[in-house]
Amino acid sequence: MGFRRWPLAAVTGVIALMLVGGCTSSGPLGGTGTGTSTGTGTGTGTGTGTGTDSASVPSSVGTSGSIAQSSTPSSSSSAVSAAVLDLSPKSGARAVSPLAPVRVRVSHGSITNVSLTNDAGVQIPGHLSADKRSWVAQGPLGYSKDYTLAAVATNATGSTAKRTSTFATLTPSNFTMPYFQTTGRGPLQDGATYGVGMVTSVHWDEAIADKKAAEKTLSVKTSPPVTGAWYWMDDQNVHWRPKDYYRPGTKVTVSVKPYGVEVGPGLYGQADMTTSFTVGESHIAIADDRDKRVRVYVGGTLARIMKTSMGRGGTQKIKGKTISYWTQRGTYTVLDKSNPVLMDSTTYGLPQNKGGYKEYINWATRISTDGVYLHELTSTVWAQGSRDLSHGCLNLNPANAQWFFKLARTGDVVTVKNTGGSPLEVWQNGDWSVPWSEWVAGGALH
Repeated sequence: MGFRRWPLAAVTGVIALMLVGGCTSSGPLGGTGTGTSTGTGTGTGTGTGTGTDSASVPSSVGTSGSIAQSSTPSSSSSAVSAAVLDLSPKSGARAVSPLAPVRVRVSHGSITNVSLTNDAGVQIPGHLSADKRSWVAQGPLGYSKDYTLAAVATNATGSTAKRTSTFATLTPSNFTMPYFQTTGRGPLQDGATYGVGMVTSVHWDEAIADKKAAEKTLSVKTSPPVTGAWYWMDDQNVHWRPKDYYRPGTKVTVSVKPYGVEVGPGLYGQADMTTSFTVGESHIAIADDRDKRVRVYVGGTLARIMKTSMGRGGTQKIKGKTISYWTQRGTYTVLDKSNPVLMDSTTYGLPQNKGGYKEYINWATRISTDGVYLHELTSTVWAQGSRDLSHGCLNLNPANAQWFFKLARTGDVVTVKNTGGSPLEVWQNGDWSVPWSEWVAGGALH
């Protein structure tokens, strides 16, 4: 979840995010805000902004709302107009968005000095235009902060004008933090290499009421360009995938920039995040239950044919819950892998005394969120290639299981076809089983 309440005095330092894999983020210019958040999440990426207001501009200020001359104009300069300063936000403004532009403009003169200072005395940098007619603060402000904007300008005769504006930024009632994840809910590692079927997930640690506003903060940039779309799984998780598999070597950068954006009543984004990854060599496995073989294509070339024993089929009802023993047909992707992994049938409702199991399995490559693996199982080697005996996984002999395990990376494609039972559903890691038109319709902005 996002951190809860930000101390108003904490205007320096970096906002620490509880992310896996070195993900960091930091607050905006103006320091941190206040609020609470009760969700949870993990992921990796790089946050933007700084946790400290800083600037090298001088800090002279004038009287709020006043324009003052440094000297009385002589008769020779009486026809020269006085410099007129315009400051935004206006003095006295409250609940100002931290994304609102803070700027100074002058007519009939040049800006000579600007300072923007928060309530802790820390200055915020800005940019003065080449003609010295305008100044704009750089970066967003902090939540729940009081600011003083002071400006000085001179006209052609050297007469001085000063103006000051004081204003306050809004205080959210709650924050939400976005996290980058795989579809298996593991962290999306910044700089990693993933498979051609990689699906990007953004997890919010609070339920999002305004999905349109939230989706507008999301972006994906690829090189070369790729057509893709977002699909909301529920109120906290939104996935992005391309229309077709990525081309190997594609560079992908995913950004979410909700800071300062209201995505639900009183709910604002806590920080902006960005992550990047590269698409690796094409690995596509096709498991066909007609001949009980798994054909693995590497770079488009058939690299290995592996005998398998898939789900034995049928269902069993235990305590009102129907348990299926089919290997569901559809297009999966590799989620992760373990050697060994503890497999426990009680996690999906099948007791050991009802045909269940609890044992460590070697060379296990997971492809579904509900526990379907390609893995070693020596006890079914005799049936692999001829009979289906498993509870739903794809059993392999030790050599094949180890070879596939070492080859596989997250995002590699695994397609299962010609099995019985119901097809793979999207929540089971079936993103690629959703028709493209339906996928696009699952976005908030379609």
